[in-house]
Amino acid sequence: MIFTPTELAGVFIVDIDARRDPRGMFARLYCADTVKAKGLAPADRQWSVSCNTLKGTLRGLHYQAAPHAETKLVRCVRGRIWDVAVDLRPGSATRGRHVAVELTAENWRGLYIPEGCAHGFQTLEDDSQVLYGISPSHVPDAFRGVRYDDPGLAIAWPLPPVNLSQRDADLPGFSA
Repeated sequence: MIFTPTELAGVFIVDIDARRDPRGMFARLYCADTVKAKGLAPADRQWSVSCNTLKGTLRGLHYQAAPHAETKLVRCVRGRIWDVAVDLRPGSATRGRHVAVELTAENWRGLYIPEGCAHGFQTLEDDSQVLYGISPSHVPDAFRGVRYDDPGLAIAWPLPPVNLSQRDADLPGFSA
């Protein structure tokens, strides 16, 4: 696993270190020991998948409130997505800023998102699937979110959003 820091402290692009031979390719998508050696919290308590039928589907921006704050490692295993992490951490020099990266089934890239950051994505192809490693376990009452189109966040989503859930449409704006 190759960790590349982003402009948000603790948010990393995670690339695979592929081993190729005549049979094809082998790589680790996740290794708790490697994550811990980087001084990061593990993202392996729960594994979830999101299957999205239509190009332009937007999910997010979601997080869990403390003491159930989540760490995530997100990968696209089919299709392509525009993946976004937003820094919501009080006192952070980058509070209210975001990073976005294209994750695809072909580039095997992942996004590591620490607790205190919201997460969302938009599909760039029909039938895109997203795999999440998450810690800790999901706690429904700890669910929180921020509107994807909050002008203060200035996220330039690549496509007009489709299939937005009512829950996501009703999320509050971001308060700096």
